Amino acid sequence: SYNTYPRAERPQQASQLLHVAAGIIGLVCLGAVAASTPAAASLYNAVATKPMVTPVVMQRVAAQSSASVLYAAEVQAAQADVNMVDQATSSTNAAAPLSLGALAVLLGALAVKFFKDAQHKPLPIPEPLKSVVVPAVQKVVRLSTTMADSRTAVAMMAVTSEKRKIVGIKSPVFAETCDQTGITLSRFMLEVARANPDLQELESVFASIQTACKTIAKLVKRSAIDGMTGLQAGGGAVNVQGEEQKKLDVITNDVLKRALKFTGRMGVIASEEEDTPVEVDTRADESYGKDVLVEESGGKYISVFDPLDGSSNVDAGIPVGTIFGIFAEDEDCKLSDDFFEGKDMTEAMKGCLRSTLKPGNSLVAAGYALYSSATHFVFTLGAGVNGFTLDESIGEFILTHPNIKVPPRGKIYSINEANRANWDAPMQEYIDGLASGKNRGKKVYTSRYIGSMVGDVHRTLLYGGVFGYPADKKNVNGKLRLLYEAAPMSFLIEQAGGKSTTGLTRIMDIPP
Repeated sequence: SYNTYPRAERPQQASQLLHVAAGIIGLVCLGAVAASTPAAASLYNAVATKPMVTPVVMQRVAAQSSASVLYAAEVQAAQADVNMVDQATSSTNAAAPLSLGALAVLLGALAVKFFKDAQHKPLPIPEPLKSVVVPAVQKVVRLSTTMADSRTAVAMMAVTSEKRKIVGIKSPVFAETCDQTGITLSRFMLEVARANPDLQELESVFASIQTACKTIAKLVKRSAIDGMTGLQAGGGAVNVQGEEQKKLDVITNDVLKRALKFTGRMGVIASEEEDTPVEVDTRADESYGKDVLVEESGGKYISVFDPLDGSSNVDAGIPVGTIFGIFAEDEDCKLSDDFFEGKDMTEAMKGCLRSTLKPGNSLVAAGYALYSSATHFVFTLGAGVNGFTLDESIGEFILTHPNIKVPPRGKIYSINEANRANWDAPMQEYIDGLASGKNRGKKVYTSRYIGSMVGDVHRTLLYGGVFGYPADKKNVNGKLRLLYEAAPMSFLIEQAGGKSTTGLTRIMDIPP
């Protein structure tokens, strides 16, 4: 059975030879005793010609020593021989010498076992499965979650694969800067377009987004003065998400929607405040005529956005923000073939949904604007995260936080602890570990929660730590919107070196 083991894992050859030598010595002793007792000659033939170690079939077990198994077989065989001798010589005086011979065999094996045990190298223990590689075929990933009981969340995911686009851009290089203005967002995007000709059309998109954000910053600051606080239409106006709309929700949505529409680059616009995504007409005015030198390809991008995240706080002057994500128009529909079955909608609306309902890993750009003590504009194009601050004296966003990286270990967690009793047990244990210091970093975290996602995430990007909005009994799938909030923010977090997860899967991989 030694031959069933790999050569590198066999016991040492010298140890095997010692076992054999001990058996031969025992046999010689037994033969000498039998030769001095003629009456036992037949017993010699019965014992000495019998194999001292009967063949043993062993199963290969890494945690068990092969030498100990073989030794047990030897002891069993030797004991069987002793018993046979005792029975065959019960009527003769040769029983004692023969028993001494068999005992010599046993003592020889014991001596070798004691002084020179066989060496055995355990088989390596396989590492846990880290990843599964599946063929690159275009299919759909479906994730559904539910609560099995008040403490257990269950997620069912059909794990397949879909074509993955390799997104990579050249970072802009600035040979010199102006001492008075620094690097403006306009110049930054101009340099991005020069380094990446395929992204030239994004320059006009970001020009419009920053104009909209400057306008929204002004509206937020003057909301109390201009009477734009409170609920829309005195109350009762509810958006498609089931939330009662503030006046500024409606106004800021219109500002951002029109700014994106006027770029001429948008094919579809989808807002958290709109019931359905809107297809944009990018046709040029007839008065321009048909004699054009350069034909532009309008409608290349799809935009999703939350125009005023945290708007419930705006009346109290608490920081709020704008979140946006940009997809590229393509024919690679992520929806399953049966997605529209049983749904009564026009072909145009189906086309809008095909363009819009994509997972975060299809984003080409994402960002947010934070309206606080200063107005910050933070975004990624898939090559790091950069932050700009609005200089109101010249009306330009200035690069103040280049190449943002999340600190490897923070000390703040941002989470609504009022919902603690409704979380599942693992979530409660995790947050308790942060608060008590019983975590892998052995650091005690403090709680800081604004209640505005943009503000909490912005602080987490700069200071490190954890931001979360966990599922609970009331919101079994969580409360953050995947398309308008979670996916764009996850893109930023990952590009800054952090991680973003549901606790079960990577947020960027989930289709809306």
